[in-house]
Amino acid sequence: MPSNQSPLGALPSRFKRERLLIIGCGDVGQRVVRLQRHARVVALTSSPERVAALRAQGVTPIVGNLDAPATLQRLAGWATRVLHLAPPPLQGSVDPRSLALTRMLMRRSAPSSVVYGSTSGVYGDCAGAWVDESRRASPITPRAQRRVDAEARMRHFGRLRSSAVRVSVLRIPGIYAPDREGGTPRDRLLRGTPVLTREDDVFTNHIHADDLARACHLALWRGQPQRAYNVNDDSQLLMGEYFDMAADLYGMAKPPRISRAQAQTELPAMQLSFMSESRRLMNTRMKRELRLQLRYADVKDGLA
Repeated sequence: MPSNQSPLGALPSRFKRERLLIIGCGDVGQRVVRLQRHARVVALTSSPERVAALRAQGVTPIVGNLDAPATLQRLAGWATRVLHLAPPPLQGSVDPRSLALTRMLMRRSAPSSVVYGSTSGVYGDCAGAWVDESRRASPITPRAQRRVDAEARMRHFGRLRSSAVRVSVLRIPGIYAPDREGGTPRDRLLRGTPVLTREDDVFTNHIHADDLARACHLALWRGQPQRAYNVNDDSQLLMGEYFDMAADLYGMAKPPRISRAQAQTELPAMQLSFMSESRRLMNTRMKRELRLQLRYADVKDGLA
């Protein structure tokens, strides 16, 4: 038998291509789909109404729900790579959805790599300090605590002796893009929502949706085992500076400034929570290991 032939004979063509499973194929997931050249893509959707739209993008949809594990059986053993972008539930301190997914992926042959889209909120408030991936997670909000639980579940799945899966965790800050729904500060500027005075302000971090999609794509192939990556651009802006910059860019009025004490009484809890954490993310590992060259290194360029 020639050395370049398999002793099992020719494999069916459907097994020769990489098979990518996307969990949570929203805006970013669809941008990842557009980057695929050689992989067959399947996406889990809990909305039968989205089936036609996914098929139109060349994606094979599977209707199922992470909250109903019995609907996930078709996922077992199919994918060679998995991109998990589905958020945890809105309540609780754990993520049963990630647990349901990993249990299903363990039923048959495991994928070679899994990428989980987490949040930079797992670091909590860092008082404006520079933060790399070696910093211990210290989540403040329940939604960040659920993400820490999800990260742990995905990494545990990767470490299991029976799976040996390369799991990469992407810690993602604020996602923006002019062609993304709600992806610019324009609506907030129109509402005149205030920002904090400079002495009370916090550092924020950003990533363009296209650069995030490219990071997801590269991590599927280049991510190191059980490795976390900060995925952010090179901007170093206080939140107020970000909105002032956007206002100048759009020719709109700059937002009013209020003290933190005023914000405690005037702003909703969700919005206030984003004003209670300050950190500057370091993206050296992303650039070095994933070899991602940012197209929008400055948030101003991405908004423009």
